[in-house]
Amino acid sequence: MTDAMNPKLSIILPVYNVAPFLAQCLDSLIKEPADEIIAVDDGSTDECPQILQRYAQRDARIRIIRQENAGLSAARNTGMAAAQGRYLAFVDSDDFVEEGMYARLLEMAERDDLDIALANGYFHFAGKKPDTPIYRDGPPQEITSGREWLRAMLRQQKLLHMVWLHLYRRGFLTDNGFSFEQGLVHEDVIWTTRALLQAGRVRYDPEPFYRYRIRERHFTPEQNTRRLSAIIKSSVRNAEALALMAAAESEDPEMMRLLRWQLVDGGLSVFHKLEKIPDAGERRRQFSYLRERSYFRLLWEKAVLFSQRRRVLRHFLKNLFTA
Repeated sequence: MTDAMNPKLSIILPVYNVAPFLAQCLDSLIKEPADEIIAVDDGSTDECPQILQRYAQRDARIRIIRQENAGLSAARNTGMAAAQGRYLAFVDSDDFVEEGMYARLLEMAERDDLDIALANGYFHFAGKKPDTPIYRDGPPQEITSGREWLRAMLRQQKLLHMVWLHLYRRGFLTDNGFSFEQGLVHEDVIWTTRALLQAGRVRYDPEPFYRYRIRERHFTPEQNTRRLSAIIKSSVRNAEALALMAAAESEDPEMMRLLRWQLVDGGLSVFHKLEKIPDAGERRRQFSYLRERSYFRLLWEKAVLFSQRRRVLRHFLKNLFTA
């Protein structure tokens, strides 16, 4: 039974052009003990608005908010602003959950007075090959601070920045002024790192309930160029933000080093994206952008391993002579 006067769980569901998958997602969510499912239609141009309306007519817990397309971060922020539950969860609308996920996480969050309940899931390949666990082993399961959980995962080099694997106490988010930075593609990197650094109590449940759909996507060369260019710019922003977080850890040298390792490890993926841009002119423009933002220097200075510096230098020289 839900309590409309004292809602416990709000599920925030950004929706944008996922009509083939939306019904499965909603079918899974309406089985969960959510007091409200806030579907933020971010300017969908397919059948998503009609699907949402049909489900909202069947289940009064589904609230639909429509806005012009502004991206995933903006849709999540809209949902957070509207949410009333004591706890918040984010679900991507092409994914789905196994029944019992949020009952289990809510029970753990309330029993252990958590700021964040951390979950597990599967990479879902829709029958094309077997689903595989997101976290296979390793995450600590005892109650700890978010900082210490982050430390343990970075030591193992296994941290994944997946906001939909977490259940948050809404007061923790509002008290710390959390919001998603708009305009980023991999917006979870900054959010998750900051949240873990600030969370007082977290706990991990290894049971894999969430199903993250791995979709086959087909892009025109123009679409692929725009997509890769956006990823590169977002990766630069993430690296710069992680550099600031690392610099703030002067009293915790190990955490500073681990954050710097994370920065460079993730930052090096930019060069793979750069090489995949099909348009040579755009590749040159993006290389110039990286140089203008002193990106190579940032990675070089923050590298904590010789192997990282070697890779930074190799990519710089390769792009310098091919751009």
